[in-house]
Amino acid sequence: LCRIRNIGIMAHIDAGKTTTTERMLYYSGYIRTLGDVDDGDTVTDFMVQERERGITIQSAAVTFDWKDYRINLIDTPGHVDFTVEVERCLRVLDGAVAVFDASAGVEAQTLTVWRQADKHQIPRICFLNKMDKNRASFTYAVESIKQKLKTKPLLLQLPIGEAKTFRGLVDIVTKEQIIWKPTSDLDDGKNFEQKLLLEADDPNLFQEVQDARNTLIEQIADLDDEFAELVLGDYSENFDLIPADKLQSAIRRVTLAQKAVPVVCGSALKNKGVQPLLDAITMYLPAPNERSYEFLQWYKDDLCALAFKVLHDKCRGPLVFVRVYSGSLKPQSAVYNINKSCTERMSRLLLPFADQQIEIPSLMPGNIAVTVGLKQSATGDTIVSSKASAVAAARRAGRDAGGEKRSTSDVDSLLLAGVEVPDPVFFCTIEPPSVAKQQDLDNALSCLQREDPSLKVKLDPDTGQTILCGMGELHIDIIHDRIKREYGIETYLGPLQIAYRETILNAAQTTDTLDKTVGDKRHFVTAELEVRPRLGERATTKPVVEYAASVIEVLPKELQGAIENGITNSCIQGPLLGFPVQDIDVTVQSLTVHPDTSHTMISACVSRCMQKALKKAGIQILEPLMNLEITVSEDHLSAALADLAQRRGSVQEIQTRQDNKVVVAVVPLAETMGYATVLRSLTSGSATFTLELASYQALNSQEQSALLQRRMGLV
Repeated sequence: LCRIRNIGIMAHIDAGKTTTTERMLYYSGYIRTLGDVDDGDTVTDFMVQERERGITIQSAAVTFDWKDYRINLIDTPGHVDFTVEVERCLRVLDGAVAVFDASAGVEAQTLTVWRQADKHQIPRICFLNKMDKNRASFTYAVESIKQKLKTKPLLLQLPIGEAKTFRGLVDIVTKEQIIWKPTSDLDDGKNFEQKLLLEADDPNLFQEVQDARNTLIEQIADLDDEFAELVLGDYSENFDLIPADKLQSAIRRVTLAQKAVPVVCGSALKNKGVQPLLDAITMYLPAPNERSYEFLQWYKDDLCALAFKVLHDKCRGPLVFVRVYSGSLKPQSAVYNINKSCTERMSRLLLPFADQQIEIPSLMPGNIAVTVGLKQSATGDTIVSSKASAVAAARRAGRDAGGEKRSTSDVDSLLLAGVEVPDPVFFCTIEPPSVAKQQDLDNALSCLQREDPSLKVKLDPDTGQTILCGMGELHIDIIHDRIKREYGIETYLGPLQIAYRETILNAAQTTDTLDKTVGDKRHFVTAELEVRPRLGERATTKPVVEYAASVIEVLPKELQGAIENGITNSCIQGPLLGFPVQDIDVTVQSLTVHPDTSHTMISACVSRCMQKALKKAGIQILEPLMNLEITVSEDHLSAALADLAQRRGSVQEIQTRQDNKVVVAVVPLAETMGYATVLRSLTSGSATFTLELASYQALNSQEQSALLQRRMGLV
């Protein structure tokens, strides 16, 4: 178990995560040729959309061996639209590698993923990639890690040459220099020369390494008491004599305690520095048994696993990725899902290798694998061997909690914490090409929702449209593309139809008479109604019906239903644009009915009278308002506020939260179309926001006439 490493690779867009993964696979001997993101032939980006766009969309898991360590590696996407992918992968990993672009340092999305890793308390290593780029600066990148991420970087390597002259690096811990020598045109980076750095080779560099090593020793002595005693005791005169292995174990302790992060450098595209990175992963990142999970003591050796990702395969059905925490999994066995409380049968166990899988006979704790045959399990579900073992674990947990008798229904303490899904920020409607395809579209959407918890699909009761809620424009675009490619349905995406409402401005009174002879019956009704705007705070679409004292005495009970029916029906579609009418009071002033008249005729008469009264009273259109909360850094605050003003937004207050400002505002729903994209480009990707429906507010006369003209098609 101590030879397993579960690690993820996380970074900003285009920092080089996928390329780094590709190089690791190549050097560990799992692939024969080096793929390239620009050519679209890397192992971990296997979806058509990923290859076309050159971005990672789904996180892909690969398993490989490096110097008798088994490494389960997950390559995660960098775009903010796919944060949930990163979130659910970090949930099951023990360590992570944060990749930085050495010319850009810490970028917006780097901060986001760093915070996610902090939340899950994951030890990390920093890899400064792209050291060969123009304007790449080692010192600048390290400085930005210190400033923006508020963490202590431990320099384990120094680059030899920067930008165009980058040719190798010096390992500070062992004082060896590693230089890559191109042997042939291929230059795959497998040949490098590793030798001790002597003063004669390059006196300046030697001095730099000496200083860096002394600084490193002081940094670690500050953070780790055991190492401090060692330094002060045996080696207080000369730091050079401290053996490398003692220093390495101290660095490992500090990293696991998350007091500091080791920093290594290299260039994945130019194949330099990846092997030392792999060594650092095995040396400084934790094995599964070094992370303490408190629920494990209750399961002892029973199975306990977490399903963290679902993929749909054309032939095999849903593939569920699981991370086993304790016990072991075998194919053809039944397992119990606590969240859904159902038993499922697993047919096969596979070891993931991007889009290929290798079948395996059993799975030991600490590993990550793919199971076939679990129909119900979704992201964030806890899987155990049987209901009995869950109950037994609950009992043990109860005993630990202080011996009081707790009911077996208290299984919550046994659930592994699920995956937090952020709220969607981008909304649009989706329509099938024809009604016949609606069922297929619903199936496709339910499959995609199971795969991707950040995609929400809901039906709008007001307009009857299917609404897609996602994390951004790119996210929805990819979903649209996948429905077309994988399910063969040409769908149409459109803007949200906005559910306006109507109400009246003044009180009005009208009468209406209906006189019809149908067959040998004469239907005769005269109704007089008064409508008034309602002054209450709460918005209601149902009209409140009252009767004048003179009417209530003579009105039979059964006619009341017919009258109210007529009034409610005329409020469903307003006279101006056909939107529901809200906030009105209706008083029935008088009603004369011929004895033969049917109830339908009474309803019809009242309804007609009602429409007349509404027109006479003057109609006002109401539009939905959204509560908007934006979290934005100080530098971008003015840009965000200026944009809000253009969107008819009104700012309620501005709060301070750590280094950020939180703007609380109210914005009309009509103005929030595509807001996610605009806000991200204004704030270079650093701002986040949440939206929720607040209330309805009257449009002013200019807006109302503009809306009418748009609706009539005059504009």
